[in-house]
Amino acid sequence: MTCIILYMNNKITKILIANRGEIAVRIIRACKDAGIKSVAIYSECDRTALHVRLADEAYCVGPAPSKESYLNQNNIVEVIKQSGAQAVHPGYGFLAENASFAKLCENNGIIFIGPKSETIALLGDKLEARKTAIKAGLPVGPGTDFDIKDIPKAAEQAKGIGFPILVKAAAGGGGKGMRIVREGDNIVESIESAIREAGSAFGDGRVYFEKYFERPHHVEIQILADTHGHVIHLGERECSVQRRHQKVIEESPSPVMTPELRDRMGRAAVDIAKASHYVGAGTVEFLVDDKLNFYFLEVNTRLQVEHPVTEMVTGIDIVREMFRIAEGRPLSYRQEDVQWRGHAIECRIYAEDSANNFMPSTGVLHEYREPTGPGVRLDAGVVADSEIPIYYDPIISKLVVWGENRRQGIERTIRALKEYRVSGVCTTIEFALAVMQNESFQQGKYATDFIDREFPDRIFIGNRGELEQKAAMAALVYEVMNRDKHALDMSRDKRSPSSNWLMHYRREGVKRLV
Repeated sequence: MTCIILYMNNKITKILIANRGEIAVRIIRACKDAGIKSVAIYSECDRTALHVRLADEAYCVGPAPSKESYLNQNNIVEVIKQSGAQAVHPGYGFLAENASFAKLCENNGIIFIGPKSETIALLGDKLEARKTAIKAGLPVGPGTDFDIKDIPKAAEQAKGIGFPILVKAAAGGGGKGMRIVREGDNIVESIESAIREAGSAFGDGRVYFEKYFERPHHVEIQILADTHGHVIHLGERECSVQRRHQKVIEESPSPVMTPELRDRMGRAAVDIAKASHYVGAGTVEFLVDDKLNFYFLEVNTRLQVEHPVTEMVTGIDIVREMFRIAEGRPLSYRQEDVQWRGHAIECRIYAEDSANNFMPSTGVLHEYREPTGPGVRLDAGVVADSEIPIYYDPIISKLVVWGENRRQGIERTIRALKEYRVSGVCTTIEFALAVMQNESFQQGKYATDFIDREFPDRIFIGNRGELEQKAAMAALVYEVMNRDKHALDMSRDKRSPSSNWLMHYRREGVKRLV
């Protein structure tokens, strides 16, 4: 009832986007489609960024380091007041799942486009989310429902759960404060290490145990909930292609999904949303084993990076629905209205060196040309000459491709990846191309260990033709043998045409290396 009173009859005419990059651009475009004024914020190094150029208004909120700008809650609230915006959309990352920021907005009469602060606090704590899931009747894997204080005693309890187990941080994610412990490993050392890392990353050293499932599928369900008690799900996304426990390629529908499993997982996601009095867009994540048993993992109380995959197969604009919910209006759709058509795949294109364990690659995009054509959608936060700074997540763009079926979706994705032209930084384009051409991926027979299993040497060579493949391999050998010298040369000459090993050597006459 509180939510209804807060949002009822609040027509939003101006929204501040408390984020940067491609997600800020995505939300700004949704504002323009809805006839809503958009306000951008930026750090000093983002002064000329694309999201700043596209917004109706833009305000600097501090120096480049995120803690002094995009995480500076008081500065952002002051800008919201100064701009006259009634609402703030946090996007993902930064303050999107920060309960104290949501509460600060509520206390200042600002509509936070997302769940209530108490819901964020409840579900953002993995231990509390696990307890909520159990009360709501969701299947939950074996584990502890309390944080580990007595480490020697916890080591004994781990044996009761059964190895392997996962030590997880209660207050965060992204692989931080997480350790896989197998039988015979030093479990005490793993727990202590996880506690230290969790404390450093989140200011909260609580950890707990979960049963570690070998080779599961990571499947998530998109939900929407309004202030009138209506909750629907928009189906699933398969998110098992991961590096460092972070997703890099997603697709919908999942290759392992059946209509009956989708219905059961969808109902489970709706149940925990209702149990937590959820409002807004969110994602309920599950692990699915080889027998199609599923287990609750966590709830992400925000818009997901991969939300365009769901938009492509359902035709539902999730960001626009978030605006409606924040205004207190009912959802535009009932559950029976949601239909899934075709197949969508998203490749996150990062400024990373795939051959060097996906290490970030910073610099200026001397060349940036996006693919186009039937079924292709690009969500990007850059243009040619944009800079990829060291301070933030190095995502460049998201390639989202739709096909009438999975086979066509993969073929179109391959075509689109080959059309990309990026120079100035290393990218994950060749990695994504190698994944699309991988037999296990094409057959839909892959799990969360996909990268380690299929590419143990981290050599990702996409098939761009025999000559190009030879050139790419030669360039890779040259790069590995001369990595340190190349990095030194790049630091001395900022005008070098590229640090992307494939594009650089193609442009500079790599044929002589073959």
